[in-house]
Amino acid sequence: MIRGLALLSLALAFPAGAFELSFPVDCSLGDTCYIQQYVDHDPGPAAQDFTCGSLSYEGHDGTDIALPSRSAMFAGVNVLAAAAGTVKGGRDGIADFAPVVADRECGNGVLVDHGGGWETQYCHMKQGSVRVKVGDEVAPGTVLGQIGQSGMAEFPHLHLSVRHNGGELDPFAPDSLTSCGPPGPGLWDQPLAYQPGGLLSIGISAAIPDYPAVKAGLASPDLPKDAPALVVWTFLFGAQPGDAILFRLTGPEGDVLTDRSVLEKTQAQAFRAVGRKLKTPEWPVGRYQGEAVLQRGGVELGREQIEITVGQ
Repeated sequence: MIRGLALLSLALAFPAGAFELSFPVDCSLGDTCYIQQYVDHDPGPAAQDFTCGSLSYEGHDGTDIALPSRSAMFAGVNVLAAAAGTVKGGRDGIADFAPVVADRECGNGVLVDHGGGWETQYCHMKQGSVRVKVGDEVAPGTVLGQIGQSGMAEFPHLHLSVRHNGGELDPFAPDSLTSCGPPGPGLWDQPLAYQPGGLLSIGISAAIPDYPAVKAGLASPDLPKDAPALVVWTFLFGAQPGDAILFRLTGPEGDVLTDRSVLEKTQAQAFRAVGRKLKTPEWPVGRYQGEAVLQRGGVELGREQIEITVGQ
């Protein structure tokens, strides 16, 4: 649930006859999936994505297309071949969430040879989901498997690597891995969007929830009228120092709480919650609406809303 993301659309062109990629996940970017990390374009010990933003880490050599929760992963999201080619390698049978084994950091994955020196590799797929074998011919959109969390993966995502003549490159900015800035021609066959950060989910609960439960896809059921507290929480990605989350909770009698939480450090993923304890015998019965707004430098990056019933 990431409907509130503000997306900066990049109308990427590419040279005539260049290798082209279709989007490799059966999801809606900015709605049911998002890009958590891009290829690192910093030649030194720091990290930056192709826009000079912070959505990368030192030495990261692929594009991480992530799901907002483990529950979305369990529901099943297909990984698709990004271009026509022949399956050159593959692996399945590694358990999701298992400790990383040396030389198995990719987890369950598929390697496709597209000819002309081009290869794509698909990592961290769900155990038992890989549908192709070495020698199979694939077309753009052929289902290879499903997104999982196998190998070296801290969240459910597809790690897509693109190589030409053995060298890694960034499909958003393939000309250089040592510079960043306004993007030039890319390899995608359709314009994609750069998401500088955003809200992934929102909920209302009777206490501050556990972070692992939030990342797993915590639901927000209706609450009893004597709930010990009403808490609004949100899960986000791409946090930077100075980002602000504006919280608001309203009920049958108006505002229950408003709050502004300022983030203090860069985080790939983050979780924040605010709440109000019950100070009367019970909450007014009726509908309660929670809202979270993510701002960076006064610009809105995302907005999420949720509604539950209390006391009925």
